[in-house]
Amino acid sequence: MPSAEPAPAAPPLLQVNGLTIRFGEHTAVDGISFRLGKGETLAVVGESGSGKSVSALALTRLLPPPPACRLGGEILLGDRDILKLDEPALHRIRGKEIAYIFQEPSSSLNPLFTIGAQIAEAIRLHRPDVKNPVAEILRVLDLVGIRDPEKRHRDYPHQLSGGMQQRVMIAMALVCQPKILVADEPTTALDVTIQAQIIDLLRDLKQKLGMSVLMITHNFGIVHGFADRVIVMFRGKIVEEGPTEVILRQPQHPYTKALISCIPRLGQRQERLVTIDYSTLVP
Repeated sequence: MPSAEPAPAAPPLLQVNGLTIRFGEHTAVDGISFRLGKGETLAVVGESGSGKSVSALALTRLLPPPPACRLGGEILLGDRDILKLDEPALHRIRGKEIAYIFQEPSSSLNPLFTIGAQIAEAIRLHRPDVKNPVAEILRVLDLVGIRDPEKRHRDYPHQLSGGMQQRVMIAMALVCQPKILVADEPTTALDVTIQAQIIDLLRDLKQKLGMSVLMITHNFGIVHGFADRVIVMFRGKIVEEGPTEVILRQPQHPYTKALISCIPRLGQRQERLVTIDYSTLVP
């Protein structure tokens, strides 16, 4: 009997084709392409200024309108090109289908409102069908590991630690039930112990909820064991990509090798930080 043909690969949840981002005469992102599958975690790694964060913001056009910023290429969410959508359609996507958490929760939370009120606002905007918002608020706070949510939802942001504030930001994103969670440097402002807790939380939530995660980071140290694939960005371009374990074990590009060499390792002491020789990276 003839062998059965392999099943066709599932279409990606998100497909970016030739994305360019220009601020005036400056090209911040130069024709990058990548995909994100359903239930997949993709890490975009690079130093500050490499174009990774503006690429993430471009996914829902959270950038200044023309002429300050001009976008080119395609950003396909299913069969919709986000670059061609009008504002009402973008409003339905932001938060509901693609949600964000950022690196400074204290800057993202409004100090004048309780955390419960701020989560309730997200419910009102994106899930008006919810009959009991308070019950939903308590559910998501418990989901992200906040103890005593019945009391905590009445707290103001300044009453919470940085790690707790970041958990609230995650809860605010998850209450909208997004298909894609964009985590833009979500652990940078936290100490090392809390960083590990937040990464563990994101890993567990991804498995429980089956969502896709796009992790933006400069730190290869948090990628291992979390991301399925890695993209390395340098000066607005993708210089290397592949499965996480392959990239970490056998990096090919000098920039990737330099970033990996900066990961602290127990038992290995370096007298000085590794210096990246940019003259060897730019043709």
